[in-house]
Amino acid sequence: METLYPLFGFSVNVSDSRDPSDMLLPLAPEPYTAPTDRDMLPSERREFVRTHRTCVFGYRRRSDGPAMSVVYYIPTDTGELLVSTMAGRGKARVVERDGKVSLCVLDERWPFTYLQVYADASLDSDRELAVDVMMAVAGRMSGEPLGEEARPHIREMSEREDRVVIRCRPYASYATPPRHLHRNDQVEQLSHWVSGVVPWDAADPS
Repeated sequence: METLYPLFGFSVNVSDSRDPSDMLLPLAPEPYTAPTDRDMLPSERREFVRTHRTCVFGYRRRSDGPAMSVVYYIPTDTGELLVSTMAGRGKARVVERDGKVSLCVLDERWPFTYLQVYADASLDSDRELAVDVMMAVAGRMSGEPLGEEARPHIREMSEREDRVVIRCRPYASYATPPRHLHRNDQVEQLSHWVSGVVPWDAADPS
């Protein structure tokens, strides 16, 4: 059965027997390339997030500036972004207390750019989901899906490390086009402009 997921603007084949809320998207063959001469449209922002794999995960601390760490994230067909962590780590503890996080999604190619996603977050302690996410993260690390023969090892690691999943539900994003010098004589042509926060599910201008 083919199902359309409007938050990301694409369709995939899904099994009728599987809960679609837990369907993790595969690694995209090619990451979306942000335009360099204009801001990204709302649909392009969602595509940028769907087709990349790493981000700086940030959350508020009581007495200091934001805590930040680089993590792999897994998008789902319903628009959530899933992050694996240990239940005893700061990310999990703060999500239980606060529920607000930001993910600075990173482009891995030059000219380097980024897109910041603001999200509501919650913890999911489902063991099978934790294993699924860890399997998907391993595939993003290596660039190809992990075979099912690795699942018992991943499950054992998940239980040993007391892994949980942070479900991030984006509600807004912020982006600016990448502006770079390719030669020093271009410095007089370099310009920057301001952008703004856009609702995650915003429609493209007509």
